[in-house]
Amino acid sequence: MPQLGPPARRVDLSGLDRMDTAGAWYLVRARAAGTVIEGASPAHEGLIEAVARSLPEPDPPTPHDTTLHYIVTRTGAHVVAALSYLRELAGYLGRFIAALARAIRHPSEFRVTSLTFHAQETGLRAVPIVFVMSFLIGVVLAFQGAAQLRQFGAEVFVVDLIAIAVLRELGILLTAIIVAGRTASALTASIGSMKMREEIDAMRTLGMDPSMVLILPRILALLITLPILGLLSNVAGLLGGGIMSWIELDISPALFINRLGDVSVDHVIVGLVKAPVFALIIGVIGCHAGMQVGRDAESLGRQTSSAVVHAIFAVIIADALFSVFFAEIGL
Repeated sequence: MPQLGPPARRVDLSGLDRMDTAGAWYLVRARAAGTVIEGASPAHEGLIEAVARSLPEPDPPTPHDTTLHYIVTRTGAHVVAALSYLRELAGYLGRFIAALARAIRHPSEFRVTSLTFHAQETGLRAVPIVFVMSFLIGVVLAFQGAAQLRQFGAEVFVVDLIAIAVLRELGILLTAIIVAGRTASALTASIGSMKMREEIDAMRTLGMDPSMVLILPRILALLITLPILGLLSNVAGLLGGGIMSWIELDISPALFINRLGDVSVDHVIVGLVKAPVFALIIGVIGCHAGMQVGRDAESLGRQTSSAVVHAIFAVIIADALFSVFFAEIGL
């Protein structure tokens, strides 16, 4: 809307022959600012009044309520939205389980080619970044551990520090975070693009179940590849820690391997048990976000970002719950 200059204090319309709605709108604005309008003919006066009546009334400003009722109401709304989101995720988990049971009963309906493709995309292509990341984490743990343990003359225990931290927590957790960033966004983008192009509707028209075609191979590929990536991450972390221990503390590879033998295998089991759960979380969140994409590109971008954030947050929460659970059972 163009900015108008300050209106005149008095306007005489006695010599005006014709007036359109734009002029009437200007006069309405001027009259509201205190300008006196004189000499308007009945027709002009009627047009001015008609324009004045058609102008929308501004919405009253919404007061910012900070009362206890407002806080409780907003908190309740967020809790209900979170529970609704969890219910939808549970529904997609059920769709995956139902599709898996159907594939077991009718193996001919399962698409092995799709599973192989997604296993390559989520697993094989993630190997370089997982290996480098875990290797550097092992290097950092060894370096920081050496700096602290050297003060107490307990440098040799840096091997136990690296082994327990990598095998029990950091190896599989950081791998799951990387996969969540790569795969959750990829799942949302691929499924969301198909929904934008109405390919999923076409599948249903042709009698194809989207759960069998889209959800099952993607989540199953994650279930297969994430434990393998977790093992690779453990090896890379131990390798990086061993090399830095050799450089920084003069702990030979033979001594490093000998100390690794004293570390309980329970730490390896604890780490690998988390992998299938993390894979389910990432896959279900990514597929759910992809199916929520609308018809526009803005919705695709919003759902992709949301899937990555939710997947990483859910993985960290699940890891915290696992830590509490294993601590309670003494494992």
